[in-house]
Amino acid sequence: MLLVNGLATLNQILTAGIVITAFALLLYALTFNLRERTARAFAALLTFVTIVYFCDVVVSTLMTLEQAEIWLRLQWVGIAFVPVGYLHFSDALLATTGRPSRGRRRMAIRILYLTAGVFLIAATFTNILVYDGAIENNAAHLRAGPLFAVFVTYFIGSLTWAGWNFLRAYRRCQTSTTRRRMMYLMTSAAAPAIGAFPFLLIAGGTASLHPLIFWSLTLTTNFAVSVLLVVMAYTVAYFGVAQPDRVVKARFFQWLLRGPVVVSTVLAVYLVVSRYGPRLPFYDSRALPFFVVGALLLAQFVITLVRLPIERALFYGADRSEVRRLQMLEERLLTSGDLRQFLESALAGLCDALRVPSAFIAALGADGRLEYEVSLGAEAPLRTQAEPPPFAALRPAPVALTPPEASLAPALAGGLFEWGDYWIVPLKSQSSGEPLGLLGVKARAEARQLTVDEAAAFNLVAVRAASALEDRRLQRDVFQALDRLLPQIEAIQRLRASSTFSGADAIISSPDLAQWVKEALNHYWGGPKLTNSPLMRLRVVEQALREHDGNPVNALRAVLQRAIERLKPEGQRKFTGEWLLYNILEMKFLQGRRVREIAGRLAVSEADLYRKQRVALEEVARAISQMEREAVERATDYEVAG
Repeated sequence: MLLVNGLATLNQILTAGIVITAFALLLYALTFNLRERTARAFAALLTFVTIVYFCDVVVSTLMTLEQAEIWLRLQWVGIAFVPVGYLHFSDALLATTGRPSRGRRRMAIRILYLTAGVFLIAATFTNILVYDGAIENNAAHLRAGPLFAVFVTYFIGSLTWAGWNFLRAYRRCQTSTTRRRMMYLMTSAAAPAIGAFPFLLIAGGTASLHPLIFWSLTLTTNFAVSVLLVVMAYTVAYFGVAQPDRVVKARFFQWLLRGPVVVSTVLAVYLVVSRYGPRLPFYDSRALPFFVVGALLLAQFVITLVRLPIERALFYGADRSEVRRLQMLEERLLTSGDLRQFLESALAGLCDALRVPSAFIAALGADGRLEYEVSLGAEAPLRTQAEPPPFAALRPAPVALTPPEASLAPALAGGLFEWGDYWIVPLKSQSSGEPLGLLGVKARAEARQLTVDEAAAFNLVAVRAASALEDRRLQRDVFQALDRLLPQIEAIQRLRASSTFSGADAIISSPDLAQWVKEALNHYWGGPKLTNSPLMRLRVVEQALREHDGNPVNALRAVLQRAIERLKPEGQRKFTGEWLLYNILEMKFLQGRRVREIAGRLAVSEADLYRKQRVALEEVARAISQMEREAVERATDYEVAG
């Protein structure tokens, strides 16, 4: 009996963990890739699964059959809609691989959603689907009504159709990576079906006849569902995202740790302590909040210690050193605000050490002019709007260092200068000796000498300020390089996202389609922009392979030519306005003529020619999109399976 109760408690914890995990994965899908249709369909499916398990958790805490029956009927909000949600998700997945619905699947899914609504009404307000609840060995369930066989047919039929869609999507995958991920998805997709089907309506007596077997099977099933849900969500996390795989993995891993793992741990501690703590002679119920808070803090502490090492070991592979450098760069880069805070803190310490009321640091800008970086004190030059002094205006300051060995300080080796009421130290690069700026402090009228400690403080601040300004100059070069690289990086990431699975649907909807068309036409007669073009993955190009002996370059060249021909007006060729776009494309890319020659032949300026060429390329991209949709509509199920 004790073992059975223990398994029941463990199952309650695991069921609550599934609710937490499913809800966390739902939030993840809604947060990071909501614009992706597959992720939206998966979010709907997760919603239904969450409802099923949430009602299970509530029922397990109720003591009366009347209360349990209310929640068991409400549970059908999830049970009735899981099969059609499963089918909806498989349809979105199939569309992602380049096989969108031609209307029949979409209509069938809408009809099945209405059917699920009918089952929900029947389960909630009538007894024709389910009736009269029962509690057997702490397991509450309803009994099957006369309409339950119809529901089973609907459930199995929807899942069978969804499985066929999964198989079709798998066969359409072209690379080993997409096939592997699709296989993960097909395997883990069993979780919603296993977790949502009301098995107790058929085998409710097992709980009382064989309680140990029942709770062991229930516990094993729920554990499998929790694992499969995570694998399923992990696979869906790659859909429609432009980030590298390592970023997706690390982000998903952190979400699981900070969310489901922490919350499930705290909940488990609460349930175990509240249920078994009173059996201990020294237990005090007032200690329960401390156990919960301690578990929360300890879980966060452990995650902080192990997260980065685990990420580097599991997700970064051979790129660990590069990722480590990127993380160090992110941690150590100084923003403008960081630099000002650092310099202000250093100046404040120097003013205290020298007992002076104000100080400033001026940095040498890219244009060669000095500008105030920070300024402290009411009498600081920045507040009086005085311009920083040029280097030529500085003159040696009659300041003595006591004792003389203090003059060995590197920053003060060249001596102090003065400008008005300020002592000035030029800031120079440690490596190249180039000037970086000026450090100035208010001169002391009563003491024209510096002690060893004062000279050391002055020197330390000068060295640190020069190092910070030099780092900021180097970082500015890094940011300028990043500004040049970011557009290319974004283009590569969009290209990577469009290449997931078949990628055809993503290609024709990409904002870079016109640019890819232009690049392919620029290398129309040969070149890497044609042979490596993303347009190679279009279905219309695949179909053209049959007409060109399997040569992909000739197939893409033929598709581009057909798209241009769609812009050709009817009748004999002329050099009038209606023929302008076609003439530009045909003469520039197919004939390879020069811009000046084409402009003269068409009687337009070169600037106007480039504007019209941009319009023409957009029209070609639009024509290719239409050709792709027509190619998909002509595809037969046999071709899809092949």
